[in-house]
Amino acid sequence: MKHLLKLEDLSCKEITGLLNLADQLKYEQKNGIEHKVLAGKTLGMIFRKSSTRTRVSFEVGMYQLGGHALFLSSNDLQIGRGEETADTIRVLSRYLDGIMIRTFEQSEVEEMAEKGTIPIINGLTDYAHPCQVLADLMTIREHKGALEGVKLCYIGDGNNMANSLIAGGIKAGMSVSVACPGSYRPDAEIMKWASENGKFLCTGDIYAAAENADVIYTDVWASMGQESEAATRRKAFKGYCVDNSVMNAAKKDAIVLHCLPAHKGEEITQEVFDTHADVIFDQAENRLHAQKAVLVTLLK
Repeated sequence: MKHLLKLEDLSCKEITGLLNLADQLKYEQKNGIEHKVLAGKTLGMIFRKSSTRTRVSFEVGMYQLGGHALFLSSNDLQIGRGEETADTIRVLSRYLDGIMIRTFEQSEVEEMAEKGTIPIINGLTDYAHPCQVLADLMTIREHKGALEGVKLCYIGDGNNMANSLIAGGIKAGMSVSVACPGSYRPDAEIMKWASENGKFLCTGDIYAAAENADVIYTDVWASMGQESEAATRRKAFKGYCVDNSVMNAAKKDAIVLHCLPAHKGEEITQEVFDTHADVIFDQAENRLHAQKAVLVTLLK
């Protein structure tokens, strides 16, 4: 494992290894055991998209591992003034030990990995969100005891979250169902791969998708950069709200996950969110531990 660009690139063994390491690092942190294994290492964090959880978790994670994180806003870099990505990464490769980038195009992340000489971590693109899904898998395993054989149901926009949940879930041996409107489906190649390599369903029927699910997952209907589509999307996604009727279709002990921020009253009701808030915020915390596992694996 040289980079973390998308979960399709990782084997089941590599994903399991990251989750096991994340569990270990979480245990050590909770018990006051220092693990400054990245002393002297520096991570550059490039943000073309703003963030709460990504920035704070990576910055705190590097600190806890004994290293240093450097915040790099695209507004402050020459890359924001037209410098080629290839030139930027060639320079940064001589200064830094690794880069985490949160951006729009997956191709930019892939180009950095190709042209640079240091590990590249995808902190989010419009195509994939691998760091979030590693935290999600960690959370599911904590609360369900295993991943293999667990049914994960995602309801909402077939966005970067859907793509990465499908890839990560199938690779981990889970059954994955997705409910979304026909014009907002996940990536066609991801769905084709999932159908050929695991138990996968994509449907417009939220109850069929949620039937006997162990995990119900949702995300906002309009992601960052789609604000102008918000009204159109609210109409398209009407009926795709995680409410008590959806939860009644799932297993009685089903958990609910949300990658946050949540627009309560749209993709999830206030009642369902509050009922499952403890798990949702466990999930948010696990961004820190899962990403520390990625950092240790790539930078140590």
